[in-house]
Amino acid sequence: MKRDAAKVLSLAALCCALLSAGLARAAALAQAPTSPNSQAADQAGQLEAQQMVPARAALTQDIDSKKVEAGAQIRVTLKGTTHLKNGPELRSGTILIGTVTNDDMQIPGQAKLALRFTQAQTRDGKTVPVKATIVGVFGPQGTNDEGYDVAAGDQAPNDWKPETIAMDQKGVLSGIDLHSRIASSNSGVLVSTSKSEVKIPRGTELTLAIAAQQNGEQAVRGGN
Repeated sequence: MKRDAAKVLSLAALCCALLSAGLARAAALAQAPTSPNSQAADQAGQLEAQQMVPARAALTQDIDSKKVEAGAQIRVTLKGTTHLKNGPELRSGTILIGTVTNDDMQIPGQAKLALRFTQAQTRDGKTVPVKATIVGVFGPQGTNDEGYDVAAGDQAPNDWKPETIAMDQKGVLSGIDLHSRIASSNSGVLVSTSKSEVKIPRGTELTLAIAAQQNGEQAVRGGN
């Protein structure tokens, strides 16, 4: 009996030791400082976010990750007037021009679609270099609760604030997640962890954080 009791006490002591070690490790990880690269990216994102304003846009074409390659051009149409802090006014109907690019965040998934919007083409033909980050994605919506048609760009308010510099949103479309960072060169990455392709239908609404950008700034960011 004494031997059995000793075994029980030894086992209990071992369990306590393992639990304590696990808690200590978790606490250490929680308190561990972020890497210099991560800190620098956060600081850059915070500075950039202060110059950005919310906008809404409608996708004017279907996109299928299996049918587009890096460099393919993507266009969305701004809905409503956007007053840039450090650039001109972008009126409703302005075209944002972007490209399919490579995922610079290395997000895991079975299929990915990375987009980068870098130009705004105004209705009078002017081109404005921009930095745009996708902060939300909303699939096409037929009618509202009152039965009226709902156009892309009028589906959801854009309540993005400069304090938000990273977006990780699950299920923005069926089987598709959104990942974006203000500090990233890309506007965002759409990822499927369960499907072999990422399909974004025409009429999808993108909510954005956007700012005008100098050509030199774009050249620096164009390396990814």
